Amino acid sequence: MAATGFIDVHAHFVTDSYVAAARAAGVEHPDGMPGWPAWSVEEHLDMMKRSGIDKSYLSISSPGVHFGDDGEARALAREVNEFGARVRTEDPQRFGLFASLPLPDVAGSLAEAAHALDVLGADGVVVETNHHGLYLGDPRFEPLWEELDRRSAVVFVHPTSAPHADELALGRPRPMLEFLFDTARTASDLLLRGVLARRPRIRWILTHGGGVLPLLADRMELFRTHVGGGAVDTSSAVEQLGRLWYDMAGTPFPRQVPAFDAAFGTERLLYGSDYCWTPIDAVLAQVTSIDSAVQPSATVTWRDLTTRNARRLFDTDAR
Repeated sequence: MAATGFIDVHAHFVTDSYVAAARAAGVEHPDGMPGWPAWSVEEHLDMMKRSGIDKSYLSISSPGVHFGDDGEARALAREVNEFGARVRTEDPQRFGLFASLPLPDVAGSLAEAAHALDVLGADGVVVETNHHGLYLGDPRFEPLWEELDRRSAVVFVHPTSAPHADELALGRPRPMLEFLFDTARTASDLLLRGVLARRPRIRWILTHGGGVLPLLADRMELFRTHVGGGAVDTSSAVEQLGRLWYDMAGTPFPRQVPAFDAAFGTERLLYGSDYCWTPIDAVLAQVTSIDSAVQPSATVTWRDLTTRNARRLFDTDAR
Protein backbone atom coordinates (compact mmCIF):
# COMPACT_ATOMS: atom_id res chain seq x y z
CA MET A 1 0.00 0.00 0.00
CA ALA A 2 1.19 3.53 -0.75
CA ALA A 3 2.20 5.60 2.25
CA THR A 4 -0.25 8.28 3.36
CA GLY A 5 0.66 11.68 1.92
CA PHE A 6 1.58 14.43 4.35
CA ILE A 7 -0.42 17.64 4.69
CA ASP A 8 2.20 20.33 5.28
CA VAL A 9 0.96 23.26 7.36
CA HIS A 10 4.41 24.85 7.68
CA ALA A 11 5.62 25.68 4.17
CA HIS A 12 6.97 29.00 2.95
CA PHE A 13 7.34 31.03 -0.20
CA VAL A 14 9.16 34.22 -1.10
CA THR A 15 8.85 36.50 -4.10
CA ASP A 16 11.50 38.66 -5.73
CA SER A 17 9.64 41.83 -4.77
CA TYR A 18 9.24 40.69 -1.15
CA VAL A 19 12.95 39.98 -0.81
CA ALA A 20 13.73 43.31 -2.49
CA ALA A 21 11.52 45.13 0.03
CA ALA A 22 13.22 43.39 2.93
CA ARG A 23 16.68 44.20 1.58
CA ALA A 24 15.66 47.82 1.02
CA ALA A 25 14.81 47.89 4.74
CA GLY A 26 18.30 46.60 5.55
CA VAL A 27 17.39 42.94 6.09
CA GLU A 28 20.21 41.08 4.34
CA HIS A 29 20.59 38.34 6.97
CA PRO A 30 17.07 37.62 8.24
CA ASP A 31 17.11 36.39 11.84
CA GLY A 32 20.86 35.90 11.62
CA MET A 33 20.64 33.45 8.71
CA PRO A 34 23.25 33.60 5.91
CA GLY A 35 20.81 34.99 3.36
CA TRP A 36 17.50 34.65 1.57
CA PRO A 37 16.32 31.35 0.02
CA ALA A 38 15.10 30.95 -3.52
CA TRP A 39 11.60 29.64 -4.23
CA SER A 40 9.47 28.64 -7.18
CA VAL A 41 6.26 26.69 -7.66
CA GLU A 42 8.10 24.11 -9.73
CA GLU A 43 10.80 23.50 -7.10
CA HIS A 44 8.18 23.33 -4.36
CA LEU A 45 6.17 20.73 -6.25
CA ASP A 46 9.34 18.71 -6.83
CA MET A 47 10.08 18.82 -3.09
CA MET A 48 6.53 17.65 -2.35
CA LYS A 49 6.82 14.75 -4.78
CA ARG A 50 10.14 13.61 -3.31
CA SER A 51 8.91 13.98 0.29
CA GLY A 52 5.48 12.41 -0.12
CA ILE A 53 3.55 15.61 0.62
CA ASP A 54 0.06 15.87 -0.84
CA LYS A 55 -0.67 19.50 0.05
CA SER A 56 1.31 22.50 1.30
CA TYR A 57 -0.16 25.53 3.08
CA LEU A 58 2.08 28.42 2.05
CA SER A 59 3.00 31.41 4.19
CA ILE A 60 5.55 34.18 4.45
CA SER A 61 8.04 33.42 7.21
CA SER A 62 9.90 35.74 9.57
CA PRO A 63 10.61 38.67 9.38
CA GLY A 64 7.09 39.15 8.00
CA VAL A 65 5.95 42.13 5.94
CA HIS A 66 6.23 45.10 8.32
CA PHE A 67 9.59 46.86 8.07
CA GLY A 68 8.64 50.05 9.88
CA ASP A 69 6.02 51.84 7.78
CA ASP A 70 2.33 50.95 8.08
CA GLY A 71 1.42 51.97 4.54
CA GLU A 72 4.25 50.04 2.97
CA ALA A 73 3.44 47.01 5.13
CA ARG A 74 -0.20 47.07 4.02
CA ALA A 75 0.84 47.22 0.37
CA LEU A 76 3.41 44.43 0.76
CA ALA A 77 0.93 42.18 2.62
CA ARG A 78 -1.61 42.66 -0.18
CA GLU A 79 1.03 41.91 -2.83
CA VAL A 80 2.31 38.66 -1.30
CA ASN A 81 -1.23 37.54 -0.43
CA GLU A 82 -2.45 38.05 -3.98
CA PHE A 83 0.58 36.15 -5.30
CA GLY A 84 -0.05 33.27 -2.86
CA ALA A 85 -3.74 33.26 -3.74
CA ARG A 86 -2.90 32.87 -7.44
CA VAL A 87 -0.69 29.88 -6.64
CA ARG A 88 -3.51 28.39 -4.57
CA THR A 89 -6.16 29.05 -7.24
CA GLU A 90 -4.07 27.50 -10.00
CA ASP A 91 -3.56 24.26 -8.05
CA PRO A 92 -5.98 24.08 -5.09
CA GLN A 93 -5.40 20.37 -4.55
CA ARG A 94 -1.71 20.95 -3.87
CA PHE A 95 -1.56 24.40 -2.27
CA GLY A 96 -3.30 26.36 0.47
CA LEU A 97 -2.50 29.83 1.83
CA PHE A 98 -2.08 31.48 5.20
CA ALA A 99 -2.28 35.20 4.45
CA SER A 100 0.18 37.72 5.87
CA LEU A 101 -1.03 40.59 8.07
CA PRO A 102 0.75 43.95 8.51
CA LEU A 103 1.00 43.73 12.29
CA PRO A 104 1.53 45.60 14.57
CA ASP A 105 -0.84 47.74 12.48
CA VAL A 106 -4.15 46.39 13.84
CA ALA A 107 -6.47 48.43 11.61
CA GLY A 108 -4.52 47.38 8.53
CA SER A 109 -4.51 43.77 9.70
CA LEU A 110 -8.28 43.73 10.19
CA ALA A 111 -8.76 45.02 6.65
CA GLU A 112 -6.23 42.59 5.16
CA ALA A 113 -7.68 39.62 7.05
CA ALA A 114 -11.13 40.40 5.67
CA HIS A 115 -9.80 40.77 2.13
CA ALA A 116 -7.67 37.63 2.34
CA LEU A 117 -10.37 35.41 3.84
CA ASP A 118 -13.41 36.76 2.00
CA VAL A 119 -12.00 37.77 -1.38
CA LEU A 120 -8.82 35.76 -1.89
CA GLY A 121 -10.11 32.59 -0.23
CA ALA A 122 -7.13 32.18 2.11
CA ASP A 123 -7.27 29.20 4.48
CA GLY A 124 -6.11 31.25 7.47
CA VAL A 125 -3.65 33.95 8.46
CA VAL A 126 -0.05 33.95 9.64
CA VAL A 127 1.28 36.10 12.48
CA GLU A 128 4.66 36.18 14.18
CA THR A 129 5.41 35.42 17.81
CA ASN A 130 6.06 39.11 18.34
CA HIS A 131 5.64 42.16 16.17
CA HIS A 132 8.27 44.79 16.84
CA GLY A 133 8.39 43.64 20.46
CA LEU A 134 4.62 43.35 20.98
CA TYR A 135 3.68 39.79 21.95
CA LEU A 136 0.38 38.26 20.97
CA GLY A 137 -1.31 38.74 24.32
CA ASP A 138 -0.88 42.51 24.11
CA PRO A 139 -4.27 44.22 24.60
CA ARG A 140 -3.70 46.28 21.43
CA PHE A 141 -4.25 43.10 19.39
CA GLU A 142 -7.59 42.31 21.01
CA PRO A 143 -9.79 43.68 18.16
CA LEU A 144 -8.01 41.36 15.73
CA TRP A 145 -8.44 38.31 17.97
CA GLU A 146 -12.11 39.18 18.47
CA GLU A 147 -12.68 39.21 14.72
CA LEU A 148 -10.66 36.06 14.03
CA ASP A 149 -12.48 34.29 16.86
CA ARG A 150 -15.80 35.30 15.30
CA ARG A 151 -14.61 33.68 12.08
CA SER A 152 -13.17 30.57 13.80
CA ALA A 153 -10.06 31.36 11.79
CA VAL A 154 -6.85 29.36 11.55
CA VAL A 155 -3.99 31.48 12.92
CA PHE A 156 -0.54 30.13 12.13
CA VAL A 157 1.96 31.53 14.65
CA HIS A 158 5.47 31.64 13.21
CA PRO A 159 8.46 32.42 15.42
CA THR A 160 10.63 35.46 14.87
CA SER A 161 13.54 37.13 16.61
CA ALA A 162 12.87 38.42 20.09
CA PRO A 163 13.74 42.00 21.06
CA HIS A 164 17.49 42.33 21.64
CA ALA A 165 17.98 39.09 19.70
CA ASP A 166 21.57 39.89 18.83
CA GLU A 167 22.54 39.81 22.49
CA LEU A 168 20.39 36.78 23.30
CA ALA A 169 21.54 34.61 20.40
CA LEU A 170 25.28 35.04 21.05
CA GLY A 171 25.91 35.50 17.38
CA ARG A 172 24.19 32.30 16.30
CA PRO A 173 21.22 32.07 13.91
CA ARG A 174 18.07 32.76 15.88
CA PRO A 175 16.09 29.81 14.45
CA MET A 176 18.45 27.40 16.25
CA LEU A 177 17.34 28.28 19.79
CA GLU A 178 15.65 31.66 20.05
CA PHE A 179 12.69 30.79 17.82
CA LEU A 180 11.81 27.92 20.15
CA PHE A 181 11.88 30.17 23.20
CA ASP A 182 9.90 32.93 21.48
CA THR A 183 7.14 30.46 20.63
CA ALA A 184 6.86 29.54 24.31
CA ARG A 185 7.05 33.21 25.29
CA THR A 186 4.12 34.25 23.10
CA ALA A 187 2.10 31.16 24.08
CA SER A 188 2.57 32.08 27.73
CA ASP A 189 1.40 35.62 26.92
CA LEU A 190 -1.75 34.33 25.21
CA LEU A 191 -2.38 32.03 28.17
CA LEU A 192 -1.64 34.38 31.05
CA ARG A 193 -3.45 37.38 29.60
CA GLY A 194 -6.52 35.21 29.07
CA VAL A 195 -6.64 35.37 25.26
CA LEU A 196 -6.88 31.59 24.91
CA ALA A 197 -9.81 31.50 27.33
CA ARG A 198 -11.61 34.49 25.75
CA ARG A 199 -11.08 33.43 22.14
CA PRO A 200 -11.59 29.66 22.11
CA ARG A 201 -12.77 29.49 18.49
CA ILE A 202 -9.44 30.60 17.02
CA ARG A 203 -7.56 27.59 15.68
CA TRP A 204 -4.00 28.49 16.72
CA ILE A 205 -1.09 26.54 15.19
CA LEU A 206 2.27 26.74 16.97
CA THR A 207 5.40 25.55 15.21
CA HIS A 208 8.26 23.17 15.97
CA GLY A 209 6.27 21.14 18.49
CA GLY A 210 5.66 24.26 20.55
CA GLY A 211 9.39 24.82 20.95
CA VAL A 212 10.29 24.51 24.63
CA LEU A 213 6.63 24.80 25.66
CA PRO A 214 6.13 21.11 26.59
CA LEU A 215 8.94 21.38 29.13
CA LEU A 216 7.64 24.64 30.62
CA ALA A 217 3.86 24.15 30.73
CA ASP A 218 3.87 22.76 34.28
CA ARG A 219 6.09 25.63 35.42
CA MET A 220 3.65 28.13 33.89
CA GLU A 221 0.82 26.50 35.82
CA LEU A 222 2.81 26.73 39.06
CA PHE A 223 3.34 30.46 38.64
CA ARG A 224 -0.16 31.04 37.29
CA THR A 225 -1.90 29.51 40.28
CA HIS A 226 0.49 30.05 43.18
CA VAL A 227 2.50 33.18 42.44
CA GLY A 228 -0.02 35.26 40.54
CA GLY A 229 1.44 34.65 37.11
CA GLY A 230 -1.72 35.60 35.25
CA ALA A 231 -5.47 35.37 34.95
CA VAL A 232 -6.95 32.27 36.56
CA ASP A 233 -9.07 29.98 34.40
CA THR A 234 -10.86 26.81 35.40
CA SER A 235 -8.66 24.86 32.99
CA SER A 236 -5.00 24.30 33.77
CA ALA A 237 -2.19 25.69 31.65
CA VAL A 238 -1.52 22.23 30.25
CA GLU A 239 -5.19 21.78 29.34
CA GLN A 240 -5.45 25.17 27.63
CA LEU A 241 -2.19 24.74 25.72
CA GLY A 242 -3.24 21.21 24.78
CA ARG A 243 -6.20 22.65 22.86
CA LEU A 244 -3.87 24.39 20.41
CA TRP A 245 -2.48 22.78 17.27
CA TYR A 246 1.24 22.13 16.75
CA ASP A 247 3.41 21.21 13.81
CA MET A 248 6.51 18.99 13.94
CA ALA A 249 8.80 21.09 11.72
CA GLY A 250 12.45 20.83 12.66
CA THR A 251 13.84 17.80 14.50
CA PRO A 252 10.81 15.85 15.77
CA PHE A 253 12.65 12.56 16.39
CA PRO A 254 14.03 10.92 18.37
CA ARG A 255 13.38 13.24 21.34
CA GLN A 256 11.03 16.14 20.64
CA VAL A 257 7.78 14.38 19.73
CA PRO A 258 7.98 11.96 22.71
CA ALA A 259 8.33 14.99 25.03
CA PHE A 260 5.48 16.75 23.24
CA ASP A 261 3.29 13.64 23.47
CA ALA A 262 3.90 13.38 27.21
CA ALA A 263 2.72 16.98 27.68
CA PHE A 264 -0.15 17.40 25.22
CA GLY A 265 -0.82 14.11 23.42
CA THR A 266 -0.80 13.82 19.64
CA GLU A 267 -4.42 14.50 18.66
CA ARG A 268 -3.46 18.00 17.47
CA LEU A 269 -0.04 17.27 16.05
CA LEU A 270 0.54 18.23 12.41
CA TYR A 271 3.29 17.81 9.84
CA GLY A 272 5.52 20.72 8.79
CA SER A 273 8.45 20.80 6.39
CA ASP A 274 9.60 24.43 6.86
CA TYR A 275 10.58 24.49 3.17
CA CYS A 276 11.95 26.76 1.54
CA TRP A 277 13.83 28.03 4.59
CA THR A 278 14.77 24.41 5.27
CA PRO A 279 16.72 23.09 2.25
CA ILE A 280 15.41 20.09 0.35
CA ASP A 281 18.08 17.73 1.69
CA ALA A 282 17.14 18.59 5.27
CA VAL A 283 13.43 18.16 4.47
CA LEU A 284 14.11 14.69 3.06
CA ALA A 285 16.24 13.78 6.09
CA GLN A 286 13.44 14.88 8.42
CA VAL A 287 10.91 12.77 6.49
CA THR A 288 13.23 9.77 6.80
CA SER A 289 13.45 10.32 10.56
CA ILE A 290 9.65 10.44 10.80
CA ASP A 291 9.13 7.33 8.72
CA SER A 292 11.84 5.36 10.57
CA ALA A 293 10.77 6.39 14.09
CA VAL A 294 8.69 4.19 16.35
CA GLN A 295 5.19 4.69 14.96
CA PRO A 296 2.13 5.61 17.06
CA SER A 297 0.72 2.09 16.79
CA ALA A 298 0.95 -1.10 14.79
CA THR A 299 -1.70 0.20 12.37
CA VAL A 300 -1.21 4.00 12.46
CA THR A 301 1.86 5.82 11.17
CA TRP A 302 2.94 9.40 11.88
CA ARG A 303 1.85 10.18 8.34
CA ASP A 304 -1.60 8.74 9.04
CA LEU A 305 -1.93 10.55 12.36
CA THR A 306 -0.80 14.00 11.23
CA THR A 307 -2.81 13.88 8.01
CA ARG A 308 -5.94 12.82 9.89
CA ASN A 309 -5.38 15.68 12.34
CA ALA A 310 -4.89 18.20 9.53
CA ARG A 311 -8.11 17.16 7.87
CA ARG A 312 -9.92 17.64 11.18
CA LEU A 313 -8.29 21.05 11.67
CA PHE A 314 -9.53 22.37 8.34
CA ASP A 315 -12.96 20.72 8.55
CA THR A 316 -14.91 22.82 11.05
CA ASP A 317 -17.74 20.27 11.12
CA ALA A 318 -15.36 17.51 12.28
CA ARG A 319 -13.72 19.34 15.15
